[in-house]
Amino acid sequence: MAGIRLIARLDIKGPNLIKGIHLEGLRVVGDPGEHARRYYAEGADELIYMDAVASLYGRNSLKDIVSRTARDVFIPLTVGGGVRSIEDVRELLRAGADKVAVNTAAVKRPGLVAELARVFGSQCVIASIEAKETGPGRWEAYTDNGRERTGLDAVEWARRVVALGAGEILLTSVDREGTRRGCDVALTRAVAGAVPVPVIASGGIGSVEHLIEVCTRGRADAVAMAGVLHYRRLTLPGIRDAGRAAGIPLRVIEAAV
Repeated sequence: MAGIRLIARLDIKGPNLIKGIHLEGLRVVGDPGEHARRYYAEGADELIYMDAVASLYGRNSLKDIVSRTARDVFIPLTVGGGVRSIEDVRELLRAGADKVAVNTAAVKRPGLVAELARVFGSQCVIASIEAKETGPGRWEAYTDNGRERTGLDAVEWARRVVALGAGEILLTSVDREGTRRGCDVALTRAVAGAVPVPVIASGGIGSVEHLIEVCTRGRADAVAMAGVLHYRRLTLPGIRDAGRAAGIPLRVIEAAV
């Protein structure tokens, strides 16, 4: 285990940064650009922008937000939600994104993952998997921001999208998302053990102890955090210091100026 990344996740609805519980009951938090700049200044390794309602409208509307953010933020930026085609990805990359995350469109047409990997490279393609527990040691993949069932086993789906060319997995536990009760460690460990690419654990971080647990027992390669950062319950420098003190190999970086 090396190079664990701390990622700030920003879920967007229209022009606003929002946050919910179990991906529902979304509340406006503030301006996404302001938060992105703060997380960059505090030393985030990466940022993730997710359009929370893109699948409902069939398009990603984050191009302008991404473009503005890319002027001031110089760390890898992933954008997801409503990505359905090569042209969608090309537009987001032109706007300043470094990677794209696909979920709903990939479930509807798995060949999209292979197409994107062929055109842009696997390092650019993140498979976003929203999972809910269905029984002991079993999880189902969901789409449309955790609203729609797919009937797909989340671990098997992870194997399939990686075989198609995805270079990374963004794994969101819908059950834990927004609860601050900790990540679904069993889910993360199952997916991390099934695929040879990095797994980003998302959903449930409420303390540094939660991060330590999902990195050690869950074998996560990165952790995406939202509410705990948005509401300043934890800070990125504080998380980094506490994680390193606990033996988690987090990056040592200088805060941006």
